[in-house]
Amino acid sequence: MSFKQLIKAGCGWLYLNNPAGRHRLQGAGAILMLHRVVADDSRAALPHRASLCIGARAFEHLLLWLRQHFDCVPLAELLDAPGQAGQRPRLALTFDDGWRDNATQAFPLLKKHGVPASIFLSTDFIGSDRRFWWEALGETLWGSFGEAPRQQLAQRLRELQLAPPAALFESGAAHPRSHCLAQFLQPLKGLPAQTLQALADGCPVPAEPHALDWWQVRAMEASGLVRFGPHGASHAILTGLDGRDLADELCRSREALESHCQAPLPIYCYPNGDHDARVCDALRRAGYLRALGTHTGLLRAPLGDSLSLPRIGVSQQSAQRPNLLAWRLLQGARQQGRGSSLQPRLSECIADRSRP
Repeated sequence: MSFKQLIKAGCGWLYLNNPAGRHRLQGAGAILMLHRVVADDSRAALPHRASLCIGARAFEHLLLWLRQHFDCVPLAELLDAPGQAGQRPRLALTFDDGWRDNATQAFPLLKKHGVPASIFLSTDFIGSDRRFWWEALGETLWGSFGEAPRQQLAQRLRELQLAPPAALFESGAAHPRSHCLAQFLQPLKGLPAQTLQALADGCPVPAEPHALDWWQVRAMEASGLVRFGPHGASHAILTGLDGRDLADELCRSREALESHCQAPLPIYCYPNGDHDARVCDALRRAGYLRALGTHTGLLRAPLGDSLSLPRIGVSQQSAQRPNLLAWRLLQGARQQGRGSSLQPRLSECIADRSRP
């Protein structure tokens, strides 16, 4: 952990273990955003995986920490009552996309510790062999399927004027190369969904599907611990769709959930968090009054209808060291624009100690 991260973790610990910090959280609620839980923590720690993947050991550590400091409640319950003064802060877990390891890795630990969760599905992928592009491209370029598929994908990307950086193919330490890959993949989100899916379809077939099957969805829902909501159908960025495709995307995802789930959540979750006034209008016409974004913040009553609810992302690093997550909660409190005597001191602490 870097010196700056040590300072953040220390300030996060102070935030949760200081009367002023606890007072700041009273009556508040938070939504955490996760994606995957994988068996191997060392695999999850590499930079090109760390933002989406959490190792099972780190995830269990996170659940224990959350139960120590928060009341973990279902998302719908949190949105109906974010918190009350004098009570412990409330928190809800959400997972995006519908990865298969949500059932095989995350769900057993959620059951073990009695923590509810909501999973938002990109419904075209569920029950199919369709692959998520960032996993397919990322692992192929990483060399997980061998050198020949890696070079073939690199050539297809060059033909699209998207040449991967040469440093990715050089020998050397894994961490810098993984960081290079993460930086390369990030801007690809702006490409058309059809282009990304075509590239993914040309990658090697993994040992098992990326996404959940519908029978796994039904089994988790039947437990009473997990509910499901829409995260688009194709995972296309909604702001890049024309009116007809946008309406189709919203309709297709809702119909799939209504066909396969007993009680789908009436809450939308934006792919990549991207939304604008036009997308919000389309959601209202489709009957959605609440939707999840990706900007940092806390919830406080009265919540009302909101199509841009904040969430706090969880990475492998913050799951391993939850005081870093406490720092993110502090940032969420600050973004609400309500001052507290603790917040300036923490901000000054970071600024002073991170200067060269």
